[in-house]
This record gives sequence, structure tokens and C-alpha cells, in this order.
Amino acid sequence: MTCTSTQQIAYAKVNFSLEVGQAQDDGMHPICSKMATIALFDELELTRLDDHSLSIYSILWHEDAPLTSEIDWPLKSDLTVRAHLELEKAVGRKLPVQMKLLKRIPVGGGLAGGSADAAAMLRAVVAMFDLDVELAPIASKLGSDVPFLITGGTANVAGMGEQVTPLAFETVHLLLIIPSYSCSTAEVFKAFDGLGEPQKTDNGNDLMQAAFTVEHRLAIDFEAMMELTGLTIHLSGSGSTMFAICDNAEQAKKLAERIQKETTLVAIATHTCAP
Repeated sequence: MTCTSTQQIAYAKVNFSLEVGQAQDDGMHPICSKMATIALFDELELTRLDDHSLSIYSILWHEDAPLTSEIDWPLKSDLTVRAHLELEKAVGRKLPVQMKLLKRIPVGGGLAGGSADAAAMLRAVVAMFDLDVELAPIASKLGSDVPFLITGGTANVAGMGEQVTPLAFETVHLLLIIPSYSCSTAEVFKAFDGLGEPQKTDNGNDLMQAAFTVEHRLAIDFEAMMELTGLTIHLSGSGSTMFAICDNAEQAKKLAERIQKETTLVAIATHTCAP
């Protein structure tokens, strides 16, 4: 059954662990990561258009986004738009829609906002046009986080992101720390390749030292957050977002308020979620 309009929630993710292998012949890096979706999300609104219409895309910041930045990238390079175009290619016909994407997930923060939006677009268009299409191959083309974010929850993710093993869900309270600067995923992986074998740390992210190399302010803020919170600080993805695991929601809330008051960093209390 088709529908004329729909809304999808696109949840951000964090990496509780992230192991990265050496680059393959195609330049891609295999990963092994425990990922979880969290209660920070973008909203995708989609309306079906007449079969002869051209698709219309708009991307805006939600009024309650914790941190905004310029939306200055070409639409054709946006992962959400690319997801739509890949679906059209897969089914061999146009699927005209009007898209409105309201963003809360920071750009370039290692929270997979673009991948979450792409996954939401795939789900929405398939439902809207009642398509009989396998999403996994399309998701894999778009990025290593997209296959996991098709369903979300908590999972072990391996290979190039295509190997997703769901895990039992448990609520984990988190302190999310968001700098005003971002980390380029491409630059972080380039730095990773130049550093050689990654050093294993308690923080569980093989990209951490590479991210510090690319963005020196991140290393400074990372140490400052460890001292201020007294907790183990983790890096999500390639950065720049940091997070800490808290005992409960109250601890996360109080630490977020303290960071907001005493530093220039944005901090929010959140938790894992199962969409």
C-alpha cells in the first residue's frame, strides 16, 4: 500500500568501540565496532509528487538543534539525496518526492547524521512507493554506517559495515560533548594511514590519535573533559563528538549543565534508544 506523505526519525549513533583495519586496495578500511543509536535525531518529512514532477529537496536546522553550522554542501553530494537517487537507479524509474530534512545532529561530529538521514530516506521511499527492493546493497554503497542505521538499536558491525549483528538492547545514559569544530572523516582516515599500527587505549577507538592529529583542539578538549568529569571519555567515530557513559540520567544532566556553564563546549544528556 502506497502513501502520499510520511515522516521518518533519523537517530544518531555512537561507537562504544571501534577497531579499524588497514586500507584495502580500493582505499576503504574494514571496521569492527559496537554501535548504538541514541536519542538525538533528525526528522525527515517526505511528500509524494506527481509522476512527472521533479524532486524537491530542502535541508534546515531544527530550532532546538544543540549546535548549528553552515549547510553549504551541494545537494547532489548530500547522503540523503544520494540515497534517493540510488533507489531510483535500483528500481529503474523516477520516484518524485518533496523532502524536508530538519537537522539536529551536528555535521562532522562522528555521530553519523548524514548516514542516519540516508537510512531514513531509504525506509521512507520504500514505504511510500511500496517498493520490493533489497536495501542492504544500496545502504552499503552509501557508507559503512548506513546498513546499521536502517534498523538501529545496538549491534556489532564489521567488514565494510555490511555485517550487522544485532545485540540485546539496554538503556545506557550518556553525556554527549560537542565541540564547535568538526573533523573531516577523510582527513582522519588519511592521518590514520600515516600513523601506522594504532595504539590500543581504554577509550576503545582506533581513530582517536588520528583525530587528534587532524584537530589539535580536540586533544586539548578531550583531556579537559576527562579532568572535569572524572569519567572515561570516548570519541564517537572519527570525531569530533566525545561522550561518557554515566550511571544514570541525573548524573548525565548535571555534568552537561556544568560543562555548558564552565566551558565553550556544547553538552547534552542523552541515552541509547531502540527505534
